[in-house]
Amino acid sequence: MLRERVAVLEADRGAGASRHRVRAFFAALLIVVGCVLAPLAVLASWTSSEVGDTDRYVATVAPLASDADVQDAVADRVTDAVMSHLDLNALLSGVALDQRPALEKALGKLGDALQNAVRGFVHDKARAVAASDAFATVWTRANRRAHSAVDKALTGSGGGAVQLTDDAVTIDLGPVVDQVKQRLVADGLTVAGRIPEVHTELVVARSEDIGKIRPAFRVLQVLGNWLPVVAVLFLAVGVLLARGRRRATVAAALGAAFATLLLGAGLVVFRALYLDALPPGVSRGAAGSVYDALTRFLRVAVRTVVAVGVVVALAAWVTGGGRWARRVRGAWGDGIGAVRGAADRFGFRTGPVGPWLGRYGVWVGWALVAAAVLTLVLWSYPTGWVVFGLALALVFALALVTFLAGV
Repeated sequence: MLRERVAVLEADRGAGASRHRVRAFFAALLIVVGCVLAPLAVLASWTSSEVGDTDRYVATVAPLASDADVQDAVADRVTDAVMSHLDLNALLSGVALDQRPALEKALGKLGDALQNAVRGFVHDKARAVAASDAFATVWTRANRRAHSAVDKALTGSGGGAVQLTDDAVTIDLGPVVDQVKQRLVADGLTVAGRIPEVHTELVVARSEDIGKIRPAFRVLQVLGNWLPVVAVLFLAVGVLLARGRRRATVAAALGAAFATLLLGAGLVVFRALYLDALPPGVSRGAAGSVYDALTRFLRVAVRTVVAVGVVVALAAWVTGGGRWARRVRGAWGDGIGAVRGAADRFGFRTGPVGPWLGRYGVWVGWALVAAAVLTLVLWSYPTGWVVFGLALALVFALALVTFLAGV
């Protein structure tokens, strides 16, 4: 009987160990998958919000109207378009007929100087238009009407001012050319009024890989805000399956933060590679400005996820049973105790609030944690500073509850 009992116990122990190994395997697998999905979730949320949120898109591209590199690129392109349609010989129309042959003959020697002088004059007017408030207004309104510009750039669908042609993002500068023509005529260069309607384009980005990443972009766009939820579910289920849930929480939070941080580093590296691969005809400064503008909220999202991961990992570690965690909690308690003692000496009293918090303080603490999490979830577009600000506010509120509960 005894041998049979020992055999049964050993079999149960072996089965339990096997179940623990299977459980640990799936817990680790889910956490790893969740960490891998974290940067993809950030990308999916960015593609969805940049295309679907008009106000956010306008906030993204509106500053480009005042960017010096973009203004220079616009002025250069408009100047080229105007000069290609400007007849310099028409400048001599006001000269007496008996003097025109001599001047036209002299243009063989003075043509370059005249060309450069007129080009500089036109460029000054084009730069002034590009730097004007009117151009900024036109730029913002045009992008509000065509807020799907990012989708057009990556899918090639739709019309409007921003289009994808031959793997290049181009902007129609026809309205800017019209404004420059009006200024030239107003400033005495009346021959500019004879320039026909011109639709020239500014190439702000060019890449042979745009067509290759188009399918991936569409997948991320469809996933949208669902992929972040899926990633969080994978991490949460993995933590719940783990035997050491606190340690698993720390690993999951830091893993997701690290994976997302790699995405941020990739954005920096890709920017340099992308600009180095641009052909000579594309303005490097303007392309860099456009890249920085379009990835601005993506970089903010990366910092936000990293901040959330660090805060969650710290919270899980501090509440654990490690030696240093106990020391931190001990220092926390000693500090609050010292403040409480000073308050007692000054006669500070809480009335019925203190005893009530002493009884329900744990529930109040969890309610504060839930309120902080809910605030973060409902925040439209949180940043890393928002995360750390909410964390500090929560720490202060918990310290206040602990202090009042013991006075």
